[in-house]
Formats: sequence, C-alpha cells, structure tokens
Amino acid sequence: MTSSNQPRIAAILTEYRPNSHADVIVTKFLKGFPTDDGLLAPRVQVASMYVDQFAENDLSRQMSAEFNVPIYGSIVKALTLGGDKLAVDGVLLIGEHGDYAWNEKEQHLYPRKYFMEQICGVFATSGRSVPIFNDKHLSYNWPDAKWMYERAAALGAPFMAGSSLPLGWRNPWLEHPLGAPLQEAVAIGYSGLDIYGFHTLETLQCMVERRGNGQRALGESGVAAVTCLEGQAVWDAAAAGLWSYDIAAAACAAIANKPAGKMEEHCPNPAIFLVEYRDGFKGAVLMLNGYVEDLAYGARVGGEIVGTEFFLAPGPPHAHFSYLSLNIEEMFVSGRPSYPVERTLLTTGILEAALDSRYQGHIRLETPHLAVAYQPVASAPWRPTGPRPMAAALQPFT
Repeated sequence: MTSSNQPRIAAILTEYRPNSHADVIVTKFLKGFPTDDGLLAPRVQVASMYVDQFAENDLSRQMSAEFNVPIYGSIVKALTLGGDKLAVDGVLLIGEHGDYAWNEKEQHLYPRKYFMEQICGVFATSGRSVPIFNDKHLSYNWPDAKWMYERAAALGAPFMAGSSLPLGWRNPWLEHPLGAPLQEAVAIGYSGLDIYGFHTLETLQCMVERRGNGQRALGESGVAAVTCLEGQAVWDAAAAGLWSYDIAAAACAAIANKPAGKMEEHCPNPAIFLVEYRDGFKGAVLMLNGYVEDLAYGARVGGEIVGTEFFLAPGPPHAHFSYLSLNIEEMFVSGRPSYPVERTLLTTGILEAALDSRYQGHIRLETPHLAVAYQPVASAPWRPTGPRPMAAALQPFT
C-alpha cells in the first residue's frame, strides 16, 4: 500500500523482462525490498514508466496493471505524468538489457546519455531538478559520461550511479577503515570485459578509494594510465612485478565455489586491467573465466595481505539489488546521494580506457582526463554485513 504523500518516482527503462535490471530494481520499488532483516516496504511510489523496447516476455504491462502505474510513450510524458512540467520526485534511469548494437570494441551501446538528455531537458524547462539514479556505468564513452555528470551538477540534480557489487555480502568481512595504508590491490572477476569488467572495477574502487597514510583518508585523485592484457601476457606481467600474484591468490582463496588447483591451470585466456593511480597506487582487475564465477578482492595493507569474497545472492529475488535499491531510495527520500557518483564516473572512464587499450593492441594508455577527485563516505546507509544472504533475502516473491 502506498501513501499519497510518498515521493513519486519515474522509471525510465530500456526493457522490463524477468531477471533484467529493470526487474531486479523496479520490482522491488513496487513489491518491497527483500533483505536479511525481512521484507522492507517501499517509502516511495513508482508513478510512471517509460519502456524503450517491449521484450517477448515483457513484464512492464503486467506490473503496470497490477500496481496501477501508467506506461507513457515518451520520457517527457513519464516525467511530467502526461502534463507540461516535471511532476515526479525522482528518476530511475535503467539503460541495461535490450536489443542494442555492439561496437568493434565489444561495448554494448545502451542509450543512457540520450535518456539523460531527455530527463535533464524536462528539469531545465520545468525550473526544478530531482534526484537521478543511473544503473551501472554512465556511458560506453567518456565524453558522454562526463556530459551526464556535468549536466546533473549544472542543474543541481542529486546524482547516483553504479553497480550492486559494493553492496554485496563479504566473506570474511572486510572494510578498510578510512585512511588505511593500502599498498596494492587486485579485484577478481569473470565474464565479459564490458559487462562484468565494470562490476569488478566497482569492487576494486569501492575499497581502494579508502586508502590513506594510516591516519586519515587522502581522498581519491584519479587514474594516470590503464593497460589491458590478455592470455600469457597476464602471467608474464605478474612475473615482471606489474601486479601481485600473491594478492590475487589471497582474494581467490576467499571464493568458496572454485576448482582445486591454481588459477592459471583453469583459465586459458585470462585478462587484466592494470590501473595506475595518480598518487602512485597500483590496482588491478583480473578476469578469470573458467576458474571462478564469483568476485573477490585482495590487498596488501601495511605489509599484510588480506582477501575477501564479494558474494551476490543467487537467483531471485537477487537481494543484492535490494541493498542497492535501498540506497537509491534513501537519496530519493533525503535528497542526498548515499555515496559519490564520482566513483562511477571514474570506473566508467577506466573501463573505456581498458577496452581502448585492448582494441589498440594491449598498449598502455595515459589517462590525464581521469583526474577524478572525490572523498569516500564512511559507509553506505544500507548494506549487508553477514557472510551470506539469509531470511527474506533468499525468498523469491510469491
């Protein structure tokens, strides 16, 4: 049951089908958020939807009828509720999934910037802005991503973006204190370099942004260069000291579901993003298809190597998206982002640079444009702290 005084949210979607990002986010805003502490009722109401493509197994029409949420034929009408001025209090921009082209760098060309242009156009002509959440990275290219970031700032629109990975379960629990003396870090991932390379970058960045001098956080200052390597060159780079095999092994050791033996025995074509930060810190994203199907993180901190698994709830109701959605909802209610959008601006740029490096022959690319500076938050308002999901976080909607 929704209240008439709850903030009204417009959902702007590429497609809405079972297990799509629209489903695992918007459905929770309609039905509630399954968490380790039970099913939490929404504090906002979805007031409208725009759906760019209707899949054969489309859910949007069913949800529209069940929850009395109109589907409008344009983004403008979804934001104005059919009128002339902005009539909602927040926007979910979910440009993930759907029949869109890929380019030669194997990037999926989702229309997130176009959606953002339409949203911000309504804000500008209405003389009022409201919070926006953009699912995953901002765009497949840096100029569009930077435009989205700067346009939101110019209009005074609170803006969040990113992956659910920073809000997954961790086993063993690991959260660097702000100012931790990190020396090097590696995040472990799998799957496609575009789709899951981004998730693994967010896993890395949500941890290393907390680095400092052992007493205080120095703040993120951005990335100076990025290199993507594949195949035997990955292991050769470890032997050359460009990334730490020991840290990667500690991260993999935390992953429960993996075969016996060393990573290289199961991974014939690994890939790695070598990330050189402007302050001299070294990070890496190591993609190990064939060896793991979970994500992990390891670091050397004050001479000690630590590692943790980043665990996502298996299958419906995909409760890691509950914690992401609760942080989005918190912004809709409070008007303040739950964590800096600059994190995702930076990971967006790193991902593009890595795929450019790969396309150009695995060369090192300097990235002066990625001087993205920000301060991390002490902790996101909503997150799980146990090693595995439990209770309602494991119960599919009925």
